[in-house]
Amino acid sequence: MKKEVVVDVWVPDLTFPGWMDRWHQQAAEFEAAHPGCTVRVQGKDFWTFPLEVSKAAAEGRAPALAEYYFYMGQVARDERARDGSPLFTSVEKAIGGRSEILGEPVVIDDVLPVFREYYSLDGDLTSMPSVGTTSLLYANTDLLRAAGVTELPTTWDEVDSVCEAIAGLPGGPDHAITWSNHGTFFQQAVAVQGGHLVGGENGRAGRAERSNLASGEMLAWAEWWRRLHGRGHYLYTDSIPDWAGTLRAFTEQRVALRISSSNDVNYMVRGARANGFGIEVGIFPYNDRVPYAGNAVAGTSIWLANGLDEATRDAALAFLMFLHSPRMAAERHKANSFVPITHASLELLEREGWFDLHPYHRVAVNHVSRYPGRVPAEQRRANGVPPSVGALFGDFAGNQDVMTRAMGDVLALGADPRTRFAEADAEAQRLLDGYNAYALRGGPRPHTSHFVEYFAAAMAGRDYTAADLENVVKLNR
Repeated sequence: MKKEVVVDVWVPDLTFPGWMDRWHQQAAEFEAAHPGCTVRVQGKDFWTFPLEVSKAAAEGRAPALAEYYFYMGQVARDERARDGSPLFTSVEKAIGGRSEILGEPVVIDDVLPVFREYYSLDGDLTSMPSVGTTSLLYANTDLLRAAGVTELPTTWDEVDSVCEAIAGLPGGPDHAITWSNHGTFFQQAVAVQGGHLVGGENGRAGRAERSNLASGEMLAWAEWWRRLHGRGHYLYTDSIPDWAGTLRAFTEQRVALRISSSNDVNYMVRGARANGFGIEVGIFPYNDRVPYAGNAVAGTSIWLANGLDEATRDAALAFLMFLHSPRMAAERHKANSFVPITHASLELLEREGWFDLHPYHRVAVNHVSRYPGRVPAEQRRANGVPPSVGALFGDFAGNQDVMTRAMGDVLALGADPRTRFAEADAEAQRLLDGYNAYALRGGPRPHTSHFVEYFAAAMAGRDYTAADLENVVKLNR
């Protein structure tokens, strides 16, 4: 009689309606197809997920599969088991060139290039992309048409022109555009200009050792943002990040444009319809004074524990492949607006006519794979947009807190962007130095390094610093 194989899977509970129900249903379906395999899925706190895994690793109870937020990759790479060995191993290397595992087709070669590149290092797919998003522009077409605007803006200059048109609309909103003061949009704005958040080719040519928050690309973004605000076009809600506040401003028609995640497509479309106005979805506006360099992505990926016995390892890999079968990936997209991860899932959605019925959902897919139509023709003739070089470095949450606070001071206090971001860069450098000292030399764990979003976690009353961090440090020693 074969021994039962148990695969523990930890995922951040994103708290969307039915989110964990879907995870448990996927596990049940896999178990039905694979008698003798038990998949135990646990939902964990999104904000502190890496800290929870780290605590478990220090106690010798880490899961076989763990789903990390996209910019926590360096933390996952540096995480150690109780014996000091790497906690995770490469998904691609564990697959070892196989085309199927326990009957489940291997799909890693079918992953969309932009996601495969983000979660790879030196060509090796280290973790399996699971949730994919990018940044988009949402527009109230009723307000735009009333202002004489017939096309969505795709560049910063075009956004300026549309904002001026909205400002001149009799009885129009007090502001034209809004977005959350969140690190995602800094990453996107820097990426489309070809810039990097840290040195070492954004941490891809070796461990990042230098912060780069005062780069020309970052300052161009901050200056443009400040000008929009100074002219009364940008609505700043005076809160970081305030996703809900910017969403309300759009659905209440207090702005005509909102930049947000592609994950918001379903919510934005429903909000527009519920409030009786038209909506259109477009790409994240880019700086057309420099070549268009690519597109940033966000989301999550699933990491495979190192040192599993062969049966557990293969069951875990088979479950990963099952999760990314065309039907599973397509259904995740339908439910939560996430970009389908594989070509096969995209083709399935196309065959079924999903994008014909829901054209808003096609924009994100095109945005990560094609040059915008107004990019110079010589660029458009290339075979798709080259994947942007996603940043890989430690204490990303702390870094993000630094950049958003800096921009908050620019908007709310009138701070000079060049001066304020130079200060932010120095602060981010101290965080990066502290993280590298921890990861490379066993120094104390930095205050922010294992939070997904330190600022948000702290504001929500989830400041684990004093007790939890001290306990983990003791256990790791």
